[in-house]
This record gives sequence, structure tokens and C-alpha cells, in this order.
Amino acid sequence: MMLRLTTAAVASLWLGQTANAATDYPLTLESCGHEITLESPPERVVSIGQAPTEILYMLGLEDTVAGTALWINPVLEEFADIDANVERLADDAPSYESVVATKPDLVISAYEWMIGPAGVVGTPEMFADVGIPSWTMPTECIGKSNHQSMDGARTTLFDTELLYNSIATLAQMFDVAERGDELITELKAREAAAIEKSAALDLPDDTTGVFWYSSADLGIDPYVAGVNSVPGWMMSKLGIANVVTSEEEWPTVGWETIVRSDPTFIAAARMDRRRFPADDIAAKRAYLASDPVTSMTEAVQQGRIIEIDAHAMDPSVRAIFALEALANQLAEFDLSP
Repeated sequence: MMLRLTTAAVASLWLGQTANAATDYPLTLESCGHEITLESPPERVVSIGQAPTEILYMLGLEDTVAGTALWINPVLEEFADIDANVERLADDAPSYESVVATKPDLVISAYEWMIGPAGVVGTPEMFADVGIPSWTMPTECIGKSNHQSMDGARTTLFDTELLYNSIATLAQMFDVAERGDELITELKAREAAAIEKSAALDLPDDTTGVFWYSSADLGIDPYVAGVNSVPGWMMSKLGIANVVTSEEEWPTVGWETIVRSDPTFIAAARMDRRRFPADDIAAKRAYLASDPVTSMTEAVQQGRIIEIDAHAMDPSVRAIFALEALANQLAEFDLSP
């Protein structure tokens, strides 16, 4: 089971497998506890989730993308023209039938709650029964359990090596290992630069934060980032304590509890999705300012509300970009002791 592998083991595994080598087919890979075999490079792929779709575009594989689904933010600006010519099966979860109808030879998913044992789109077995292999990004399975809730729980802190593993494996599938290595090198350099810049902020030791994704209703407990989530990784790189200690990816925590922790800043997710009223960043800001509980926090009273793309709070290349943005915003707050 992939869940038992550590991120260090995964890093050594994929580095040994790719290294600019041509892919040998048939290629057998493990994906969240099940195996798939590719007889040749995929020619038609459906990508469910913004993260794998944008990686495919970064690898120059847009011509293979027969359909996409599950979008939270607009596509990265440099790929707007490319994405406009790719069929959008659904902004949220596509139907099993719509995916199969595109006749893909591979389906890629960012999440097990999309394709997994209880997937809302389908199970790996359902796709295998019609001859379509399905692969889920390692960011969803390694060091993470999805058995108790849709969002799952991370038993260890998110590591960007999981993201680089995803990129390397996708490059291996499509026999473009060199492109994968080039992209990983570029992203690693950008991550290192962001961490170096962040370290120079010299933030006070008692700096704390909370990342608010959304709320099913503005009047109830919000979905906030757990301690081992992608935002948890961002805060760890900045030397910031997450006021949320749950291992759940996106637990609900009462505002009264958050306010008692009095976070230094609140990072609020900005998204195009409108499943809940709190998806709207303007609604988030209005609530924080007007609610008698949240309005008492130092973060609100000092104007320390940071807007972050929602997709950057999930395992994706945008998490690296968001680390840069977070460091820049915190620098503007002048929190130096």
C-alpha cells in the first residue's frame, strides 16, 4: 500500500526511476492501493482536479487532455488560451458517464473522494471494468488516510516531495521524463527562494495563523486547515504556529475556539466556486468584520486578512506560489519584534 511509504522513500524511488530515462512499456504503477498498467503513452486523458490538469499543461501535454473537471480558481494565466480549447466536463464533479463518453485511455484524479473506494465519480474498479485505468496523485494517499471523511486526515506534515513525485510519475506515464525533470528543478528553485525570503522576515516567535477555506453556512463552524495540511506546511516554513491542531485535512472549528487563540493573521480562500455563501471572499471579509466574535480578534482589528487562492491551499504547484505571496504579505504587516 502506498500509504505506508514515507515521503523520503518516495523521493528516492521516483528519482531513481526517471532521471531522463525513456519509459519502458508496459508500465505498471501503484495508485492509492491499486495497480494500473499502461501499454503505451496515453493519447486521451480526462483530468479530474485542477492540480493534475495544470501539471499536464506545464509538461506540454495539453493535446492529450480530452476533458477536465473540478475547478476552484481560474486556470493559471499562461494557460488560459490552451484551457479554453479543452472540454470542461463539469466545474465540479463530473458524472461517470460523461467521463467514459470521452473515450479516454487514462483518467487522472486529484482526490480519492472523486475516484476511490467511495468516489462520487466512480471507483477504480468501475473504470477498470470498461478498460480505463485510473490514477490518483500521490499527494492524496501517502501519509494521508481518506477512510474517515471526504477530505481525509494527514498523519504527517505535507511535503512538496509528494508534489514532485506526482509530476515525475505523470512525466513517466507520457514518456516525457526530461520535461518532468526540468519542471521539478524549476519549482524546487522557486520553493527554495521563497523559503529563504520567508526566513529573512524574522517573525516573532509567537506568530500564529489560521487558514479559512469556507463554511457550509456563515453562521456555523468554518472549514479551516489542519495542522499537517498544505497551509500547515506553509506556516511551518515561515516559523508560524497553526492555531488548529487537528490532523483532519479540513476540520470544522468553532470561531469561539479560534478567537480564544487570537491568531496573528487570518488567511481566507479566494475562489470562483459558489457551493456555499462563504465561498465568496467578499462574504468572508464582511463576516469577519461584522460578527461580534470574530471582529474582536487582533487579526481583524489590525487588518491582517490575507487572500490566498483556494487551490493553493490544496496539494498543487500553486502552494509554492502561495508561499511567496504569504511571505510578501506578512512582510507588509511589519511584525518584526
